[in-house]
Amino acid sequence: MDASDDVGRAVRPQTLLLALFGDQVLGRGVAVSAGSIIAVLNRLGVGEHATRAAVTRMARRGLLRPVRSGRQVFFGLAPRGVAVLRDGLRMLEAEIVDREWDGRWTLLAFSVPETRRADRHALRTRLGWAGFAPLRSGLWVSPGTADVSQVLSELDLLDHVTVFRGEAALGSDPAKIAREAWDLRALAAGYRGFLDRWPGGAFGEWDALSQRTRMTAEWLLLIRQDPRLPPALLPPEWPGVRAQEMFRTLQAELTGPADELAAARLSTIVDTAAQHPSANI
Repeated sequence: MDASDDVGRAVRPQTLLLALFGDQVLGRGVAVSAGSIIAVLNRLGVGEHATRAAVTRMARRGLLRPVRSGRQVFFGLAPRGVAVLRDGLRMLEAEIVDREWDGRWTLLAFSVPETRRADRHALRTRLGWAGFAPLRSGLWVSPGTADVSQVLSELDLLDHVTVFRGEAALGSDPAKIAREAWDLRALAAGYRGFLDRWPGGAFGEWDALSQRTRMTAEWLLLIRQDPRLPPALLPPEWPGVRAQEMFRTLQAELTGPADELAAARLSTIVDTAAQHPSANI
């Protein structure tokens, strides 16, 4: 199985839910009934049990919040869910390559005690999301200028991390550094697989809402692995550029029809807590 197959098959119910809520709930001040969530994911090939389990996990993790109305249960976005989806929206809107790179790297070294293994794992995950990758044991690099101070503060790891900026020297090849830190071959294969599936007809029988939700979920999985390197560090004709162009074209084409279907299929109520964030405090 190649990397393109990995992304195509690794779309879990939670990723589909994040895509759906990002499109149809974020910023709208509504909560969606459990029954209509199940119905929409069923059209995407996800069974009721799997959908309920994913919604329960997301509520437990503070991403969703149940809202009762009579005998029905609706789900709105919890504050953490809003933050996650806004972060995802920023990633969707950002360019796939960094054309403003000044040639300097951000280097981050950390040493976290074994007694804080969970925090160490969380730090590695968050650094990956921020565009860092491990170059040597305990040393992570990024060609960007991502501010990780909030991440370090949230994990209470400010005293365990050193961050500095600099350029490659003594004949070090920046492109070689990038190849060692990131699996660019696998990432390129993922983008090529996306180009083959969309609009290759793999999901042509699905309606616009199902296609947009699935496509967005797949794209989010891809770009979360992408450090958005500058062209100087990438192979020529980087497929991520073409994939992003196609994603944005298809996204625009599907938005109107998908929104119409969502309005007809999603049973919603006003989420007063979402409209008045202080109610969550």
